[in-house]
Amino acid sequence: MKIGNIEFGPHPLFLAPMEDVTDIGFRHLCKRYGAAMVYTEFVSAEALVRSVNATLRKLAISDEERPVGIQIYGRDVDSMVEAARIVEQAKPDVIDINFGCPVKKVAGKGAGAGMLQNIPLLLEITREVVKAVKTPVTVKTRLGWNSEQLVICDLAEALQDCGIQALTIHGRTRAQMYTGDADWTLIGEVKNNPRIHIPIIGNGDICTPEQAKNAFDRYGVDAVMVGRATFGRPWIFKEMTDYLEGRIGDTPYPFQVCVPVRPENAPKEAVTLPECRALSVLYYGDYSGVDEAFLALGREVRARGLKPAGFVRVLGIVAPYSGREIETQRYCSRIVLPVEE
Repeated sequence: MKIGNIEFGPHPLFLAPMEDVTDIGFRHLCKRYGAAMVYTEFVSAEALVRSVNATLRKLAISDEERPVGIQIYGRDVDSMVEAARIVEQAKPDVIDINFGCPVKKVAGKGAGAGMLQNIPLLLEITREVVKAVKTPVTVKTRLGWNSEQLVICDLAEALQDCGIQALTIHGRTRAQMYTGDADWTLIGEVKNNPRIHIPIIGNGDICTPEQAKNAFDRYGVDAVMVGRATFGRPWIFKEMTDYLEGRIGDTPYPFQVCVPVRPENAPKEAVTLPECRALSVLYYGDYSGVDEAFLALGREVRARGLKPAGFVRVLGIVAPYSGREIETQRYCSRIVLPVEE
């Protein structure tokens, strides 16, 4: 499988772009555990054009996580073209267009999956973005707006004609949101269409190694994109890769429990977050980095059904990277994380 000049090995597993999840620290973890491709959180074209700082920060990528894609969404040609040019300056390996986000604040305004109600505009945006940049352009979308408008088979051909270099399909309609089961039948039909020559990446309800293998074997997709199953489990990519490559049970998965500790030079209630979470600090810096780290830790806590243990003071999270120590106060809890190698 190949996207632009990027070559992937057999059975590549991609990390799905997810708002408030796939920040740079989490992407590094997923890459470490075997993700073949990672994506940033999706970014608003309008916010990029307006130079909103919070949105511009999402463009931060590093060489260690490559290949990496930056995903954009919007509802008009001019802002999407300008946003793509801005994104290209960050030098991602791929620029991905989101035509699949189903949430009301995006789709309800005509962007994301909302574009499935205006296919001519969707195609015009895609064509113009492809023309505007030299970086490979890909698209992520859904089966259609609802069960009465399953447009993906025809849409895939039209998008290919626009010049995209890969297509990711989530096996639900916008009306389904994230309910019900993902339907991979139409994803398989697109992949097996003899007129389709771009890579087809399947997405939806891939939560176990067995499901990943079934997606490759039964539907023939070129890659599998994993989303919500990564919450609190970035090492799921290693579990899936081991299974796909026949190393079932060969690799132990060590864990450690991160609990409040008492460093000699710290207050009684101090706790040091695992070094992997300081990756956010490395790229975001100071207090904003601590905020990003705690957001990620909180997601892992919730994903495991754990309850916060209470407020604790955090000391020294920046120290490994900047040589400085800062303190902050946030909700923290016991949390299981993979042992750092």
